[in-house]
Amino acid sequence: MTAPKIAMVLAAGLGKRMLPITETLPKPLVRIAGKTLLDWGLDSLAAAGVTRAVVNVHYLPEQIVAHVAGRKQPAIIISDESESLLNSAGGIVKALPELGAKPFYILNADTFWIDRDEPNLKRLALAWDASRMDILLMLADLDSATGHSGGTDFLAAPDGTLARAAGDPTGMIYAGAAVINPRIFDGAEPTPHSLNLYFDRAIADGRLFGMKMEGQWITVGTPDAIAPAEAVVAAALAQDA
Repeated sequence: MTAPKIAMVLAAGLGKRMLPITETLPKPLVRIAGKTLLDWGLDSLAAAGVTRAVVNVHYLPEQIVAHVAGRKQPAIIISDESESLLNSAGGIVKALPELGAKPFYILNADTFWIDRDEPNLKRLALAWDASRMDILLMLADLDSATGHSGGTDFLAAPDGTLARAAGDPTGMIYAGAAVINPRIFDGAEPTPHSLNLYFDRAIADGRLFGMKMEGQWITVGTPDAIAPAEAVVAAALAQDA
């Protein structure tokens, strides 16, 4: 398919695990190696050819709105959830009028990655097959992850279909990026609910697939995760120098 030109960036979370930093700063604006988490994600989208990104906001929204106002690529559209936090899927449903009817990227604003060669989002678009897939997740193995304190999320079959890993150490982690077909939200209301509902439906239908990313995946969930994240970025920059 033609690579998606539109993305949904999930940036409305409360960031409670990042306290006390998030008492006065929304988590997407926490800086790693001088760049905000949000900009790490938006830069990856721009590198993949995305021209428009819908960013949802809830907690300290005016800071995020002001921060993205200067971005030229991708163009930013704000989806305001100030009155009610809608969780991952509810936020997407609310933004569907801006996202359109074609498959689009979704991206969590609190994770990012260092690409190895070809950008992983471009690889994700190349792997997408609408005839077989409703959702295609980017996955990372435990050895490629920094800052991850939990278990694994999914097990991949040889054909790429996914099942829940239930912490199986041979499984992989959902890396916070995906391509998704908006038709899976047909009939859904913009009320608080999770993407996990749609993941499980796609598993039941044999239409949840995964692609293993190449490079280093970084998640920043707590203040203690900042230093390891910056060390990985520094090492990657030194390797490229």
